[in-house]
Amino acid sequence: MTVQGLGAPSGDLQYNNAIPLLMRDLLPNGVLGVAVTGLLASFMAGMAANVSGFNTVFTYDIWQAYVRRGRPDDYYLRIGRYATVAAVVIGIGTAFIAAGFSNIMNYIQALFSLFNAPLFATFIIGMFWKRMTALAGFWSLLLGTLAALLTYLLYKGGVIHFNSDLEESFWGAGIAFVTVAVVAVILTPLTAPKRDEDLRGLVYGTGGIDLKADVLAGDTAWYRSPCCSA
Repeated sequence: MTVQGLGAPSGDLQYNNAIPLLMRDLLPNGVLGVAVTGLLASFMAGMAANVSGFNTVFTYDIWQAYVRRGRPDDYYLRIGRYATVAAVVIGIGTAFIAAGFSNIMNYIQALFSLFNAPLFATFIIGMFWKRMTALAGFWSLLLGTLAALLTYLLYKGGVIHFNSDLEESFWGAGIAFVTVAVVAVILTPLTAPKRDEDLRGLVYGTGGIDLKADVLAGDTAWYRSPCCSA
């Protein structure tokens, strides 16, 4: 006996096939081609954006800032190309990891709990608390990610128990968020704060950016000004 529309035995639903089978059964041929083209285009665009973001952050924010400073542009361009190849290889590897999950949503939620939750906590605390420093933010993000990873590994190892993978992701995200907040509160008073001038326009409570004044200061020609005319 099969479940109508999913093509799997009762009690063994293949959730990942829901959208492809709906498209196959409900869309006419012409529209089906457009839908498949749109899916492929979205996958390619998402992959390109992720790879581009990876090599930019790695090359500019990590390699150039902390590993090799003051090198010529062609050197950093070459490092960016290497980072692009590495990002593609990592992406292929994660596809094999995703195959081990019962459905793609569990995999996505696991990634969110490991990376998005601690990153969001670090971002939101740093944006609304101007006393927080870069060093406190780095260790908060790192320890929050490790806390979520430890929760996931303990769950997979049978040390702690949850009703489902999805529940573990929710708990992992919550633990990561709390870890980030606690570490930030502990480490921030131990580090030197930045000046308000350095945080202007970036952190709540330090004053905004006067877009009109900044534009006019850089270019007084009225026909090139997007906010006003002379």
